Amino acid sequence: KAREVRKSLYQIARTLPDFEKYALANQIRRAAVSITANIAEGYGRFHYQENIQFCRQGRASLYECEDHLITCLDENYITEECHNNTLDQIVEARKILDGYIKYLQKEMRKTKE
Repeated sequence: KAREVRKSLYQIARTLPDFEKYALANQIRRAAVSITANIAEGYGRFHYQENIQFCRQGRASLYECEDHLITCLDENYITEECHNNTLDQIVEARKILDGYIKYLQKEMRKTKE
């Protein structure tokens, strides 16, 4: 789901005006790629706590992308429909990531018992 979010946000970044190419579009791309990169890096860590921390950073990037999406809507760079569809993707990815974090926390507690 995070990958779908990244792909949608990259598509939006491609449609922004030229003067946003190195500003908002760049920020959108960096935040979007940070979502999946942090999840992947966390998965590659040895300890649950490290994985959780990287997942939390990925979740923070989802919130950052949500703010960039609002900016795009406010500046009339995207339609309300595009905003709503992409926001739904972000919320869904965030819920799944929250569930994964809870799972990791549960597993971490098991290892401490």
